[in-house]
Amino acid sequence: MKTKPAGSPAAEPASGSASAATPHAARRPGRPSGAAAGAGQRARLIDVALALFARQGIVDTTLGAIAREAGVTPAMVHYYFNTRDQLIDVLIDERFVPLREALGGVFDAHPDDPVAALTDLALRFVKLGDEHPWFPPLWVREVISEGGLLRQRMHERFGNAQQQATLANIERWQKEGKLNLALEPSLVFVSLLGLTVLPLATSQLWRNDPARRRIGAREIARHAVAMITQGVAPAAARDERGGGGQAAPRDAGR
Repeated sequence: MKTKPAGSPAAEPASGSASAATPHAARRPGRPSGAAAGAGQRARLIDVALALFARQGIVDTTLGAIAREAGVTPAMVHYYFNTRDQLIDVLIDERFVPLREALGGVFDAHPDDPVAALTDLALRFVKLGDEHPWFPPLWVREVISEGGLLRQRMHERFGNAQQQATLANIERWQKEGKLNLALEPSLVFVSLLGLTVLPLATSQLWRNDPARRRIGAREIARHAVAMITQGVAPAAARDERGGGGQAAPRDAGR
């Protein structure tokens, strides 16, 4: 029997045998190539989802609708988000938590000056709405409206501790004589939202009006601050009643 010479390579396996080199597994359908491209695609899908949720609501937006809006296959969306519930959790963690943090700390920064605290909060609302166009309509539709799905999920995640802390600060300021006793504490935060976020959420309805076309984030912030600090009475009337107060800054919202 012939023996193979020393150092001779082993016999080549037959084509298709189990010992043949295994080719790389094919990519999953819709799976992006490259980590950077994948991260960019995921962020884009989140942006598209936010825009659709703000426009038509979460309940009426499916993952398939997000895929169509983004111009990708449903498999691409399902690769990143298995279900709409998972997508909502991602939106809360990656988009709403940073916004909550941006609104936090106002009362700690101004513990003895309610006017400064509420003015600061109003300006932050306007800044967030201006920087994130999806925020005002989505907040109005899904957070402050009764039955909003995002409202329910946010409450499950965070509870109402922040709301209770705000209420406690307002009541404390009233007892200390630093805030108007005629204010209803539970409505102050809602009033700030109404003065800032609501005009931004409905801007597409009134910005075609020539009389209001020039109104932007800066004007909305200035108006909100004036309403908070001075009310609707003219300065002369306030002075006669002994309630002059400080004027709203002309550059509010810059």
